[in-house]
Amino acid sequence: MNESLPPCPECASEYTYEMGALLVCPECAHEWSADAAETSEAAAAVVKDAVGNLLSDGDTVTVIKDLKIKGSSTVIKVGTKVRGIRLMDGVGDHDIDCKVDGVGPMQLKSSVVKKV
Repeated sequence: MNESLPPCPECASEYTYEMGALLVCPECAHEWSADAAETSEAAAAVVKDAVGNLLSDGDTVTVIKDLKIKGSSTVIKVGTKVRGIRLMDGVGDHDIDCKVDGVGPMQLKSSVVKKV
């Protein structure tokens, strides 16, 4: 089989083949476009802060509003700097994994931070 073709997104079969403009899985009969798979991966990786700046791993951001921490009386104040963020698919719409000084590791929403 061709080593450059991606595995099936439905069943992860490695025996995919090209049929015209589509990629086909012989095991589950799933058909998909190679171009659509590339553009959906690129679109999913875009994370923007509250003002529309693109975020990437390792950026430094500031919190733009007070954040109450669930299960604690601690609050993350406005203007708190968070260094070395990591982008991820978290719980719900929490897409930033980070360590906040004085609080510890947590996940934040990109809508409550601004890139420095």
